[in-house]
Amino acid sequence: MPENSDLDLVLDAIGDRTRRSILILLRERPSSVGVLASHLPISRPAVSKHLRVLQEAGLVGYFEQGTHNIFYLQPTGFQAARAFLELFWDEALFSFKQFSEESDPPSA
Repeated sequence: MPENSDLDLVLDAIGDRTRRSILILLRERPSSVGVLASHLPISRPAVSKHLRVLQEAGLVGYFEQGTHNIFYLQPTGFQAARAFLELFWDEALFSFKQFSEESDPPSA
């Protein structure tokens, strides 16, 4: 897998707690940098840097509204993360089912 694949960008982006907090805030509603910064313990320039990483990963987009950029969730990056996790999901469920069946005592 190439070092800078879309999946690597997404996983690196969501690996940061502050960026996950931004995603959670944007899940509630599209917001400007100033609004996001008012909910976080970091400066507006720091929020802008985090948003840039999220945008490069395809997790957020923006549109201009007057003099503000309004950021919103974008499904592209989430689809890459979901596809990656689904590679393991069925196997994890199968392993859990198998383990639980082996752990259950036989019924009398």
